[in-house]
Amino acid sequence: MAFLPVYVLILLVTIVIDYYAGIYIAKSHGRKRKLYLIVSLIANIGFLSFFKYYDFLVGSIDELFNVHIPYMRDLWLSSRIIVWNNWVNSHLNLIGTDLPILQNIILPIGLSFHTFQAMSYTIEVYRGNQKPEKKFGIYALYVMFYPQLVAGPIERPQNVIHQFYEKHDFNYDRAVSGLRLILWGMVKKVVIADRLAIYDNAIFSNLSHHSAPTLIMASIFGPIQVYCDFSAYSDIAIGAARVMGFELMTNFRRPLFAKSFQELWQRWHISLTSWFRDYLFFPLGGSRRKGMLRGAFNLIFVFVVSGLWHGANWCFVLWGFTHGILLVVERLIKPFTSKFVRFLGSASTAITTVFIFLMFGFSNAMFVSKDLHEVGGYYKNILTWKSGGLYKGEPPTAIIYCIIVVAILFIAEYTMEYKPQIKLLGHKNVVVRYTGYVMLLTLLLLIGVFNGGQFVYFQF
Repeated sequence: MAFLPVYVLILLVTIVIDYYAGIYIAKSHGRKRKLYLIVSLIANIGFLSFFKYYDFLVGSIDELFNVHIPYMRDLWLSSRIIVWNNWVNSHLNLIGTDLPILQNIILPIGLSFHTFQAMSYTIEVYRGNQKPEKKFGIYALYVMFYPQLVAGPIERPQNVIHQFYEKHDFNYDRAVSGLRLILWGMVKKVVIADRLAIYDNAIFSNLSHHSAPTLIMASIFGPIQVYCDFSAYSDIAIGAARVMGFELMTNFRRPLFAKSFQELWQRWHISLTSWFRDYLFFPLGGSRRKGMLRGAFNLIFVFVVSGLWHGANWCFVLWGFTHGILLVVERLIKPFTSKFVRFLGSASTAITTVFIFLMFGFSNAMFVSKDLHEVGGYYKNILTWKSGGLYKGEPPTAIIYCIIVVAILFIAEYTMEYKPQIKLLGHKNVVVRYTGYVMLLTLLLLIGVFNGGQFVYFQF
């Protein structure tokens, strides 16, 4: 991803199209309403597809035809279907060779996020849930609101646009709350995510060549790194907006404490999962209206699309497909697991939480791998238990620091999840409150300030 000034024109074009589409959707009736919506969706999806998926699609088509078609040609020739072979041969060669790979395409920063936010506006206007915005500046601000422009949360017009018309005087409590959230986001990003990256990046850059113990350690640190990295941006964005008087939706709600895969996705990247639920899953029929098989297909399809949204790579497709399958299986075996949970009693919470976390961690290899070959090597080395100790490329203190910062995260989030009455940064006692501030600032200075990392999510 990159920010290039010329790319502002892309954003301007889509803003103009969606602005007028919203107005004409509200004015029109019958098929014209749908036509204006389709124009808006094509414009947004078209720009996103070209910049993010063009090379991926062309490369995949080219690889498919160049690798698999020769085998098919031999099969057809052996069957003496000469006419059909020549026809297919000429057409597949045309497709496989005439589409250029545009390697110099740079993905505009934040394109996936503001594209989805823009589409939610025209869809909600079409559904009658949002009045069209008459002021061009207000609508442009909705799409380009700077705190969440780059990486979300992906807002809905009903939640944000009306706030741009309200007067926002300075409010001390609100400003302090926003600054606390920014501080916690900075700790998650600089202290935890960047510190874990020192170990994780060395492993994830070449997954298939490491020992099983190293890969298991990376499977524990990896999802925590991605969570802290991305949720940190969301916290900072929400906190910055709150300081100015605006409330954005919660994007993460301590997903590492989820007790099921369904709960995990109700807590993880909430603005995106709810977007896919409302604008893709439900329109496809959801999970109940058209039978169990159709519901399973809808769920898997939505997660495959979600995987593609995260990145133009078959690894992301596999990652989405895997989580779709896990959700379907979880629903099918729920009657049996419910009995098991009742049998375990109070211990079930800890056991199911650890199990979901480990499964999520092992799937993280698909999310960070360069290609499917790396994914295969990762699982092969774990299943065959490739011997060897922990990775020696970094000093032993790197792992120690990783363990320390992960412990800090889990203690803090456990307190927020199960002991919400204990408030370190918001404590009424001034001494306790400022002790918390000093502790977090000390972590930022001593552990995090020299890491020099960047947001992992921006690389996709």
